[in-house]
Amino acid sequence: VDGGVAIDLRVQPKASRSEFRRDGDRFRATVTAPPANGEANRALCECFAKRLRVPKRAVRIERGEHSREKTVRIDGVTISDVESLFTSNA
Repeated sequence: VDGGVAIDLRVQPKASRSEFRRDGDRFRATVTAPPANGEANRALCECFAKRLRVPKRAVRIERGEHSREKTVRIDGVTISDVESLFTSNA
């Protein structure tokens, strides 16, 4: 997307650790926060911001706020930045 990247991924809340990984063509993320009260969504956005070194305001959920299947938009990064995050298993 213009000025950033939009990525579709599946999120697993209440995991033992937060991480990003790729399963074939699918992007997946795990976060330690529970899904209640939007905590997992906030944790997901914070993880993206921290690992991609962008401000928290640059990361937002565009679709799937109440679902495990989400579209996340990250401003100020390239697709190669995001792909390296998932391939490095950060």
